[in-house]
Amino acid sequence: MPTAGRATLAQFLIEERRRAPEATGDFDSLVTDIALACKAIARRVAHGALQGELGSAGSHNVHGEEQTPLDIASNEIFLRATERGGHLAGMASEELELPYPIPSHLPRGKYLLVFDPLDGSSNLDVNMSVGSIFSVLRARTPGAHAKLDDFLQPGTAQVCAGYAVYGPSTMLVLTIGRGTHAFTLDPSLSEWVLSHANLRVGPSAREFAINASNTRFWEPAVKRYVDECLAGVSGPRGFDFNMRWIASLVAETHRILMRGGVFLYPRDSKNHTRHGRLRLLYEANPIAFLIEQAGGMASTGYSRTMDVLPTGLHQRIGFIFGSSEEVLRIEQYHRETPGM
Repeated sequence: MPTAGRATLAQFLIEERRRAPEATGDFDSLVTDIALACKAIARRVAHGALQGELGSAGSHNVHGEEQTPLDIASNEIFLRATERGGHLAGMASEELELPYPIPSHLPRGKYLLVFDPLDGSSNLDVNMSVGSIFSVLRARTPGAHAKLDDFLQPGTAQVCAGYAVYGPSTMLVLTIGRGTHAFTLDPSLSEWVLSHANLRVGPSAREFAINASNTRFWEPAVKRYVDECLAGVSGPRGFDFNMRWIASLVAETHRILMRGGVFLYPRDSKNHTRHGRLRLLYEANPIAFLIEQAGGMASTGYSRTMDVLPTGLHQRIGFIFGSSEEVLRIEQYHRETPGM
């Protein structure tokens, strides 16, 4: 068999749809459109400097962050790949200040799509892994133009979430609420093939990821946790930890899904106008959904990430996720040593 007996993404979605006889197939088609966008972005990323798309685009996004040509191209690819299918009532992107309305001459559907088209794009110039993150919600008024408030749903309302990682191999990691599954892109077939079914994050870990350059801004609970990890076998934890930092949320998540660990991008005092660095709707919530479906935990440091009620399209939040015992410990330290 061309896939050695492994299910393709299309076959996987068909099998899942059989669990819901009332399903119309719209959702499967939407996921297929998203997967097509990820294939197209993977191809652009793979060409790198050969297409002259590295470096700065000379522009900034709504957050004041410098854009690369691939940030702009990836955003366009997501919009063009998904707007025509008739499955969406609207979209929201990290690169756009306001929701993107489906053009009036196109049909509108019953879902909303929020996405970060190219996470970790600062790593492109050094040829490190980057990715795309997406989340699917139900439209509050199917068939009508979505309003901004329609997107402000908690993570628990997600229908689907996932990411694509563009690395040595291109992978699509997906949950529709029944486990977290990874598909590898077979370039000879141009098919997503199920390579890792039912990924699991173990409850304990000896590896953590954090940007240590922000040490001076950390809350006491975070500093306490990291200091204990760094103390190693002679410290209160009684064993040595490894520390990692890639500056790509997708790459950090992928490592944790594959071999465990904990990721911290906590709230800090570096910028008092922000309650964290990562965006809730299209970064933290989809990653939290994937991690929880794999048996891990995702938290603000104080409470469950997916229970947070969004107040803005680009709302930022502190984000800690991974092995459940480590996340619970960090929450405990916040209760015992409150900070800001």
